[in-house]
Amino acid sequence: MKKALLSFIFIFLSISVFSQIEKYPVFNECNSTDVSKIPTCFKTQIKKAILKEFKIPKNIQQENFEGTINIVFLVDNSGNFHVTYINSPYKELKKEVERVFKTLPKITPAKFNNHPIEMQFVFPLIIPLENNFQEVIEKKEVKKEIVQLTKKPIKTLNKKSLFPEHKSELNIPFTHAEYSSYNFYLDKADNSHTAVKPYVYSEVTKYIDLDAQKDKLIKPKSTWFGKKLLNEHMAFVKGKDFWFTVDPGVDVQVGKDNYGINTFNNTRSIQINGGLGKKFNFSASFYESQGRFANYVNQYAESIKPAGGNPAIIPGRGIAKEYKSDAYDYPVAEAYISYTPNKTVNFQFGNGKNFIGDGYRSLFLSDVASPYPFVKINTNFWKIKYTNLWMWMQDVRPELTVDGAYKQKFMAVHYLSWNVTKKLNIGLFETVIWEDTNNRGFDVNYLNPLIFYTAAEFSTGSRAGNTLLGLSLKYKLKNISLYSQFILDEFRVSEITGGNGWWGNKNGIQLGVKFYNAFNIENLYLQAEYNAVRPYTYSHDELNLNYGHNNQPLAHLWGANFRETIGIVRYTKNRWFANAKIIFGTKGFDYSNTTDTFSYGGNVFEDNDNRASDYGNNIGQGNSASIFIGDLQLGYLVNPATNLKLFGGVTFRNFNPDAPTGIFDKSNTTWFSFGLKTDLFNWNFDF
Repeated sequence: MKKALLSFIFIFLSISVFSQIEKYPVFNECNSTDVSKIPTCFKTQIKKAILKEFKIPKNIQQENFEGTINIVFLVDNSGNFHVTYINSPYKELKKEVERVFKTLPKITPAKFNNHPIEMQFVFPLIIPLENNFQEVIEKKEVKKEIVQLTKKPIKTLNKKSLFPEHKSELNIPFTHAEYSSYNFYLDKADNSHTAVKPYVYSEVTKYIDLDAQKDKLIKPKSTWFGKKLLNEHMAFVKGKDFWFTVDPGVDVQVGKDNYGINTFNNTRSIQINGGLGKKFNFSASFYESQGRFANYVNQYAESIKPAGGNPAIIPGRGIAKEYKSDAYDYPVAEAYISYTPNKTVNFQFGNGKNFIGDGYRSLFLSDVASPYPFVKINTNFWKIKYTNLWMWMQDVRPELTVDGAYKQKFMAVHYLSWNVTKKLNIGLFETVIWEDTNNRGFDVNYLNPLIFYTAAEFSTGSRAGNTLLGLSLKYKLKNISLYSQFILDEFRVSEITGGNGWWGNKNGIQLGVKFYNAFNIENLYLQAEYNAVRPYTYSHDELNLNYGHNNQPLAHLWGANFRETIGIVRYTKNRWFANAKIIFGTKGFDYSNTTDTFSYGGNVFEDNDNRASDYGNNIGQGNSASIFIGDLQLGYLVNPATNLKLFGGVTFRNFNPDAPTGIFDKSNTTWFSFGLKTDLFNWNFDF
């Protein structure tokens, strides 16, 4: 009752305060205007004054420039105009804006309770000038965010936009938090091809005005340092047929877990994005990192270490060497080129990650492993999006390492996404993994983008590859999206109907729901997801044909032989954000001791011929462990151009196996951390 009363009082006071504010600034021409019409008069007069005086610079005219520049200005408490920010990289336009505003007359300032105050505004100036039909937009709270008062977003159509990547064929960096907002707009539109990630900017900008979204977050700054820190790319160069941006990045964080480990990560990175012409783009990112993590992460990293003496593989990143006596040094490089010859096809070649699915997890292909070389072709036509993906993987275990060289393998993927209706989407997934048996190398049978991999595998020898099939469904309601995946590794109909738990019935299922703007609260995102994968799924009796790379699973982070439930809450307000996640489930591990050396189907790298039994296999069998993970993160977006974030968070993890697993012991972990990071990829520690 007290909380309700306090809330009522707070709301009442807020309404009272804002009801007293603002008499708008007043031009002399508006002195006789009715008070209720002063805002309209102000907007009309400022538009007239600017358009009357503004002269388009000659070089802008010669380039036939068409676009919008957003001018942020204030009227101070003396009635003078001051320009605080101009959203245009053209120096000539900036100088002309500053000149025009110096010609504006002194006017009566805005007032609050009859006291003069300063008030800020944003004016979208369209070039050519005759296209100006927008109103001046009030900056509602002084010295805070620019609030858009019109119903439609301001579109920054600048050919030399501060964010040139928005009009490129580059990938949007894939993080679940960022993509949850994109998916809302895509799901509201007719587009349901949301499974294959990362998205290309040109796909998304058909449905979202990304420039307008970032313009709302712009902090008015007049200094070079302020602009670069809070609003812009560090370096941006544009010519007639090319552009590129250069941005330094960081992931500097410190923390501590309840085992007394002082955790840290120190990443310095550089990211270069660019374009040559309208159809060709490139991106390169280089990371140099040192880190020490919570105890359970360190244990896992060392348990999957490669042959050759390196102490660990940092999950999701790569092979690490020793740093000092109890930390790791792990460099990572990612790069790709993207070419779109027409509206239908996009080609990419590079070293990085891919993700197929609409969930937090994926049972088809996830981004939890290290980067790898790939070639990808996305084809869009009619109601179809068809993805072909070829990848080069490696197995780094000692038993497959010869003369210091890791064993190579190859992977090919088909994924067909079909928008059956505006609400229903069906996805068909097929993949095959093969190795260099009999010096076959990269088998040309799998280069055909239309062939069925199961048929190709059979024609080249039944043990020459490992094929998986999948089906996904997605159904959209008003603000809700339902999604699912079903993965099929191997099966026998008679054994399925027999219900005897035959080991070869290897499959998994995912069910999930997303709720956008939940309960009519803008930017509140809720997600619930259930995943279950039977024992021995993704494994193989040929050591190198498992569904893994660098000792990490390629699909779900937990491998196989598990079930889990996930709940996620995300909320953003201007530049502030909060993310919360809860995961609980059960996973079956191997005992890995002298008396029991069998595989119980949880480790995808284990030979499934070494199984404990042909029948009676159920999820969670073997060394069963209950797992609970809770994670909370709060933060502030420092720079929307680079996704630089200041954050703090806490992770709680309870791991309770029947017996020590050889990887993890029974433990309760509480891990606090905070820092500053350029958030460009998912990094999963929820295992």
